[in-house]
Amino acid sequence: MKKIVLLFVAFSCCSCQEQVNENSQKLGQCLGSNCCCDNSLTSISQTLGAVGEKVANMAEKITFLEAKLQKTEQEVLELRSMIGATPQVAFSAALRDSGSGNTGPFTAATPLKYKRVFSNTGNCYNPSTGIFTAVVKGMYFFRFSMFNNLTPTPSSVTSLMKNGVRLTSVWDTSGSDANDMGSNAAVIPLEVGDNVYVELAANRLVYDDSMNYNTFGGFLLFAM
Repeated sequence: MKKIVLLFVAFSCCSCQEQVNENSQKLGQCLGSNCCCDNSLTSISQTLGAVGEKVANMAEKITFLEAKLQKTEQEVLELRSMIGATPQVAFSAALRDSGSGNTGPFTAATPLKYKRVFSNTGNCYNPSTGIFTAVVKGMYFFRFSMFNNLTPTPSSVTSLMKNGVRLTSVWDTSGSDANDMGSNAAVIPLEVGDNVYVELAANRLVYDDSMNYNTFGGFLLFAM
């Protein structure tokens, strides 16, 4: 653009010189104009230089703003995804993954390891430890069942535990009938990192086989 303007001014000066040859009466005017052309070229060159610098600065600012806008749009999309996403947490497991027989007794209270996992959405339940660990703050529902065997009398006590604190229990330690079964449940709030598990009391036992009588399960009702 700068070159075009300079050529246009130069062409105008040449035209002015031709008019001098044709009409001597306008000589003074043309000579004055020729001097004006030189001044105009210098002025225009300076003006174009300043304009070019401003355009370069503006282009740099536009590039910066475009990059910032793109980053902001990405952050908005991520926030929308986080806000709109519904946490999915649910699991269900049975005590034995094979065979049959008693689990326990142990000399100390012990978390039961429910090894046959039916579902574990969110991977919050660990079958190696029997412990559910919350990764989402919210309100949860948990349920567990207990099945005993006559050896020679019932001797089964299990409890739902939250961070080592007993919540609910199923108890059967008397009577002459075998294979009694019970269950219990609770709805509780959990913070991220809270642990929930089923504990077998010290010197007690439970019985299970391929029928999967002893189960432990839970799910997130809603996040908080």
